[in-house]
Amino acid sequence: MDFEIQETPEAREFRKDVRAWLATNIPKDFPRHADPSDYSYDDFLKTRDLGRKLGELGWLWPTAPKKYGGGGLSIELGIALEEELDQLDLSLPPYYDPGCRYGAPVLMVWGTEEQKTRLLPPMFKGEVAGWQLFTEPTSGSDLYSLKTTAVRDGNHYVLNGQKAFVGTAYDVDFFIILVRTDPKAERYKNLGWFQMPANLPGISRSPMRLLWTDGTGGASNIVTFENVRVPASCLIGGENNGFEVSKSWAELEHGIAGTIRRNRLITRLFAYVKQAQRGGVHLIDDPQVRSVLTDIFITSEVNRLLGLRNYWMSRTQQPVTYQGPQASYIRKMSGLETAKNILKILGPYALTSDPLWDLSDGHVEADQRHSICALHPGATEDIQRVIMARRIGIGRVEIEKPGKLTSLVTPVG
Repeated sequence: MDFEIQETPEAREFRKDVRAWLATNIPKDFPRHADPSDYSYDDFLKTRDLGRKLGELGWLWPTAPKKYGGGGLSIELGIALEEELDQLDLSLPPYYDPGCRYGAPVLMVWGTEEQKTRLLPPMFKGEVAGWQLFTEPTSGSDLYSLKTTAVRDGNHYVLNGQKAFVGTAYDVDFFIILVRTDPKAERYKNLGWFQMPANLPGISRSPMRLLWTDGTGGASNIVTFENVRVPASCLIGGENNGFEVSKSWAELEHGIAGTIRRNRLITRLFAYVKQAQRGGVHLIDDPQVRSVLTDIFITSEVNRLLGLRNYWMSRTQQPVTYQGPQASYIRKMSGLETAKNILKILGPYALTSDPLWDLSDGHVEADQRHSICALHPGATEDIQRVIMARRIGIGRVEIEKPGKLTSLVTPVG
């Protein structure tokens, strides 16, 4: 059975235009680092510049509505654009813009027309960037136990509290934050969802030092709010309705968006074993290595096809329920297994980025660390299993419904 999407003549012609534009506009030194921590401030500026250039053409959010600054392209043209960027290994780094990546689709559902008209164009054009602020020092997987408050005071809300594991080393323009808007109300009916400026008085941040960061592009922060006055116009989805809004965001974190991108680590790994030798024999010629490589390749293709399925379903208004967490769970667990298999093949060479011993430009070593950390963000593997069970009718009388989203729009990269 052929799972690949068949290209239309229009998409083939569009692909040629994209290829020509990329050949002219992508600098040879465009950063393609293995680890977010390796991105310098100069690299950050280069990726922001690329985002703005794509945004001017409508190519940063190719399938988003033109009326809000998107490209208005069909899904077929959007896929052609994604594939051409992927061929050049041009993915916008993880720190590039989680606020827009997840925030814009949520705003499309829950924002008023005034909010969408005001907030979406600069997001779709790459003119602004944002952070998500959900986790707190005392609340993580149980997101709705959060303690940060936003108390109404006339035309403003006054925010107090802390958020943890936030953002990167480089400042952004706005925050998307979930808080308690009614501390006395019952659970799930006491929350508010805000898209607010990041530079309001009373906001401070301090960096966190974590396993996958070194204080540069991959840093994370604690953000503190002390009597921060936020305009009421920043409230998205209505009074005390933050729980419902957050469910839409969660669908994106749980994998509903999918991807058509290939795992470029696998490409690098195959190049690595063709070069590296053990006892005078290239690794690729070792039968045991070839057997493990076969398992790695099959796993990567399963992940790619699941991502492709979700990408297509979520953009063609087909119902997506368990498929998001299913793909996310398999990606997390197989990513850890792939890292173990790479360690089997390369041994201690997989644990160094020293160019004297490493032939992957640091990508293999970074994956050894990230595969462990990746089990947590966007819901742990255990939570993904619970969601799948609830949505196929295991353990509950009533089947759980997914969060509300329109035909999905997401940025490239």
